[in-house]
Amino acid sequence: MNYRWTIRLFAGLNDRFGTPVLELMLPQDEMAAAQLKQQLASLHPDHQDLLQLCFVACNQAYAQDDTVVRYSDELALLPPVSGGEEYIEQPSVASSDSLFQLTDGPISVEAVSRLVISPNNGATLTFIGTTREWTFGQRTVRLEYEAYAPMAIKTMEQIGSEIAERWPGTLCAIAHRTGVVEIADISVVIATSSPHRDACYEASRYAIERLKQIVPIWKKEIWEDGSEWKGHQLGPWNPLERSGASN
Repeated sequence: MNYRWTIRLFAGLNDRFGTPVLELMLPQDEMAAAQLKQQLASLHPDHQDLLQLCFVACNQAYAQDDTVVRYSDELALLPPVSGGEEYIEQPSVASSDSLFQLTDGPISVEAVSRLVISPNNGATLTFIGTTREWTFGQRTVRLEYEAYAPMAIKTMEQIGSEIAERWPGTLCAIAHRTGVVEIADISVVIATSSPHRDACYEASRYAIERLKQIVPIWKKEIWEDGSEWKGHQLGPWNPLERSGASN
């Protein structure tokens, strides 16, 4: 008996394989995440180098190499995130408390900032990320963002929990665009508030670096003469590694 394994693909993987979903018929009904990658590499040897850089997501969470996954799980193969052809347009998605949001429309800086203003906190800081036109002499025409939406919200919530643990009393809200973002438009807003300003600055920096490390959002740079998915640019990509930021 064979089992049907369904694996979602995103960003550069989607482009390389020419499909957003891979389906495998395998005799095993479960295996380690690393074995699943090995199966894919054996079936697609031309993409072996790229597959080695990817992580398996199981039920909207990153899986360790030895994590056992089943054919019936919600599985995805995630290339290095950007935090990144046609892009996949995403509807607006938000956490239950609306502190963490994905939207395909403009982001209101004021609305995100208001989410963290608290009588108990004397410092509020808002980070705004916009589309830069020139990078190392190359002109960007626009950006296109793609997200694994439900997992992106979960990992944003994880960042908020990590910040609250490291800097007690600190609040964090994140809103990120999907789809097309034009030059000078806002792609991400991160608002933090803390009882004191030192923690607020540290938490804001932590939030953007952690977002680029673990949140499954991918960025495609469109130039006048081509395009490229931009993956993790902070060194070897390991979303399972804890950030080294300190209190």
